[in-house]
Amino acid sequence: MASFREALRVQRWDDHRYYHHNLINQSLHVVSAICFLAAYALAFKDPAKAALVGWLLAMTSRQAGHLFFEPKGYDHVNHATHEHKEEIKVGYNLQRKVVLLSIWVLSPAPLYFDPSLFGLLTPAADLSGVIHNVGWIWLWLALGGLLFRVGQLCLQQSVQTGIVWATKILTDPFHDIKLYHRAPMKLLQGQIIDEEEQAEHHA
Repeated sequence: MASFREALRVQRWDDHRYYHHNLINQSLHVVSAICFLAAYALAFKDPAKAALVGWLLAMTSRQAGHLFFEPKGYDHVNHATHEHKEEIKVGYNLQRKVVLLSIWVLSPAPLYFDPSLFGLLTPAADLSGVIHNVGWIWLWLALGGLLFRVGQLCLQQSVQTGIVWATKILTDPFHDIKLYHRAPMKLLQGQIIDEEEQAEHHA
């Protein structure tokens, strides 16, 4: 158990120090975390609707921070190139995220050709029903994306690495609020890069 907690701490620390320099990104992670927690609560009542909240609000805000605001050049704080960080990223690096998001955008397309999705769904009678069925597709995609990467990590690295990463992903909303709740205030004060993080690295 001690090694599991240490592995989780290392994954969280590497993710933070390599991919969360920008305070806009951190602030968007707070928004994303709140949306994810709302989706978690909603999942007990309506899983498909929870998936809509998770993908449309939580995932888009989270990934927008990474794709558009996080520096992609040489990381002088950690003395690492962007290519090196992408190579050692345990979970979904930016390249894998682009693939996942592309699948997400295209995944509702089969409903146009078969509203029942090969018998897996009840054909929708109206637009509300179509949206609800899209939610089910996105829920399956989220679970599939999680299990696929866990399986990859178990085969490529170790079973513990895969389980630790899954634990990190599922608990990230709680951890992100704890870690980045002050980011919006720092932004209002005119900061763009997390100066406290840089000071901690150089200490």
